[in-house]
Amino acid sequence: MTPSRDISRLIEIMAALRTPITGCPWDLDQDFTTIAPYTIEEAYEVVDAITRGDLDDLREELGDLLLQVVFHAQMAEEQNAFAFGDVVEAITRKMIRRHPHVFADKDGNLASSHVKEVWDRIKAEEKAERATRRPPEETPTHKSLLSDVKAGQPALTRAMELQRKASTVGFDWNDPRAVLQKIREEADEIEAAL
Repeated sequence: MTPSRDISRLIEIMAALRTPITGCPWDLDQDFTTIAPYTIEEAYEVVDAITRGDLDDLREELGDLLLQVVFHAQMAEEQNAFAFGDVVEAITRKMIRRHPHVFADKDGNLASSHVKEVWDRIKAEEKAERATRRPPEETPTHKSLLSDVKAGQPALTRAMELQRKASTVGFDWNDPRAVLQKIREEADEIEAAL
């Protein structure tokens, strides 16, 4: 096989690596769980290359991250769940839907802040739509504002996301003393309930 700029070549290579008997033993031993840490590592390496301003390294690391996407899609295809093309279709559908000001409403000259509002509204609609497709036994009986924050994130990233979500309902203060006051209020409520 020769290198190529065509994504289909990368997909063919991954399929060959995962072909029983003739494929790579290490690649064949992998599953979604064992590959997940590599996916995270590659994402961090992309960020590192960006932070260092090293575009040559960024090209290399983006390729490594793309390989992770292809790897996961190949494993999903082996389980008859979905293929790489389905991943591409899903993300293109999502980007078109979340950018109506570009792809649908040609009259819209939205400010960046409005774009974010539209994005968040559409994202919430998509989440609600996914919830209606979920089987009843998989639907949580009580859903918290913070339950969508991903547990697999690094602690600092997760803390920032928790704070961002909490700030949408008024839990955001510029003065640390106000935080202490709120903690006292909450503690008083707990004590009163006991």
